[in-house]
Amino acid sequence: MKIRYFAHHGRGRRFSLGTFLFCAVLLPAFATSAGAPPLVKLAVFDFELEDFSAGAQLPVGGSAEADQLKLATNEARQLIAQSGHYSLVDVSGADAEAVKAHGLRKCNGCDAAIARKLGADQSLIGVITRISRTEYTVGFQIRDTRDGAVIITKQTDLRMGADYSWSREAAWLIKNRLLNSQDQP
Repeated sequence: MKIRYFAHHGRGRRFSLGTFLFCAVLLPAFATSAGAPPLVKLAVFDFELEDFSAGAQLPVGGSAEADQLKLATNEARQLIAQSGHYSLVDVSGADAEAVKAHGLRKCNGCDAAIARKLGADQSLIGVITRISRTEYTVGFQIRDTRDGAVIITKQTDLRMGADYSWSREAAWLIKNRLLNSQDQP
């Protein structure tokens, strides 16, 4: 009955009802988005393989390992992008030799400077370390691109696994040690 009253009497009251609806429905949505911190621009570089196994010099795996590294990278990027904490920076334009050679893990933090040139606030490198054909570690490190300081380093062990497990382990690590962690950067 009151709605009919507002609808049939004067413009001022219709405006008041409209203002009320606007405030009641839309303002809380604006308040939550306005209070949210800005997303961190993160450059997630391709995961790299570091092989310490006895067969490290043997030409085993090759493209199969590259495919598994790509899957691990894609899984990590997808989870990070969906988290609502980060905005991914495209790293495909990075032409530094350490990126091309998949040697960011050995360049003493050069990933931070490369990521900064790409417009990122932070850089992430992921490394899968093969200890034997069935024993691996999966880890990541995030650096601040302003000063190259390490913000967070996390690692997990994968025992009795194979290369097809790398993406699952990378996903677990990102979910449980980065996105759901109390010490999130």
